[in-house]
Amino acid sequence: MNKVKIKFLGAAGTVTGSKFLIETPELNLMIDCGMFQGLKELREMNWLGLPIDVPAVDMVLLTHGHLDHVGYLPRLVKEGFKGEIIATEPTLAITEIVLKDSGKIHEEDAERAKEEGYSKHENPEPFYTVQEAEDTLKFFKSVDEGEWTDLSENIKARFNYVGHIIGATFIELDIYGKRFVFSGDVGRFDDVLLDPPKKPEKADYLFMETTYGNRLHPHEELDDFFEDAIINALKNHGNIIIPSFAIERLQLLMYLLWKFQKDEEIPPIDIYVDSPMGNKVIQVFEEFPQWHNLPMNEFRQMMRNIHIVTSYKETWETIDNKKSKIIIAGSGMITGGRVLTYLKQMIDEPETIVILVGYQAEGTRGRQLLEGAEEIKFFGKYYPVKAQVESIHSLSAHADQGELLEWLSDIENQPEQVFLVHGEPTAADAFRVKLKDRFGWKAYIPKLNEEIEIDL
Repeated sequence: MNKVKIKFLGAAGTVTGSKFLIETPELNLMIDCGMFQGLKELREMNWLGLPIDVPAVDMVLLTHGHLDHVGYLPRLVKEGFKGEIIATEPTLAITEIVLKDSGKIHEEDAERAKEEGYSKHENPEPFYTVQEAEDTLKFFKSVDEGEWTDLSENIKARFNYVGHIIGATFIELDIYGKRFVFSGDVGRFDDVLLDPPKKPEKADYLFMETTYGNRLHPHEELDDFFEDAIINALKNHGNIIIPSFAIERLQLLMYLLWKFQKDEEIPPIDIYVDSPMGNKVIQVFEEFPQWHNLPMNEFRQMMRNIHIVTSYKETWETIDNKKSKIIIAGSGMITGGRVLTYLKQMIDEPETIVILVGYQAEGTRGRQLLEGAEEIKFFGKYYPVKAQVESIHSLSAHADQGELLEWLSDIENQPEQVFLVHGEPTAADAFRVKLKDRFGWKAYIPKLNEEIEIDL
């Protein structure tokens, strides 16, 4: 009898901080190693250190490169990790970009907090530095998508295409003959840039994301939506600000807006993209064309017709330009990044239109705006919200409830256990009920830091 222990170190009862530790007699594996985002009580947990023996972790397997799945890696290394960090090539390329960018933001935030005195610490420290992010890269090891990789005598892994963002996969582990499936974040079945996700055919133990476990994405006529917003902005001499996730969403928005303009479905308007990280992700799209469906000839046309902001000086030139324009800037949930600079200058102007796209986690400024906040706080100060706030739900990179069920529909066996993770409590519970009704499966919603023991 072989005992396997599962520790839910993140994405349990919440959407962020994905970290699952699998302890076996042969190896100790971690699936994902993300940072908590959103609510202050969650963010503060990043600083507590992990309640495990970090040097005993042999490998980290990454589903994809989003911050809430990889952002804790430099801290893991700082806490003594010396194993391998394994993922597909584009995921490792994205992770490198994300970690370096995150380290830079941590350094800048600590410096600003010190200068402006809004930290409770006399000398605020960055969560990690750019150098510590770079020190993490030496542990990277790439694997081929769809191929089994032997990790030890009785444990092997396979990384399977799952859409969502470039390089993203779900992970199958065969441990002593039992199949453990970690969904990661499941993508859309009708994504403009990506193929439909592959589907698992077997799962003895299933770890299933539930970000949109209680919702269906609406069908929206995006050309009509943007046409109305642009006409409004031009008429009122205002600007459209779109806070965007730098990975996938930004590239999708660029492509859609360029194509709508090219096909004369929206009025002509200048489009500015201000996201240093997003610009680097564009290069990953160039490097891995087999991982997406954006034809390179269209990609190059698009790049010639969009203003790419490459410096902070250009950010201010864009702000000072009085001509109406669309500004796409990071970050998607307004937790940091260049978009704060634009909002600081424009969110108190009724002529400004802010368009939120994608998931807005609890405790983020994006969620506050979505729920009608009259003021938001950043850089230690409050700013009144006079801007018009709109939202688009159909551009989400996450599968909705129907698509999550579709993703599970090819599983031939009845899983012995199903764990619902990466979802807020109401979403996870709604999906639990759906699984029972659709498949007759019983599912469990683990608590943060809970440990489950399995006999194989």
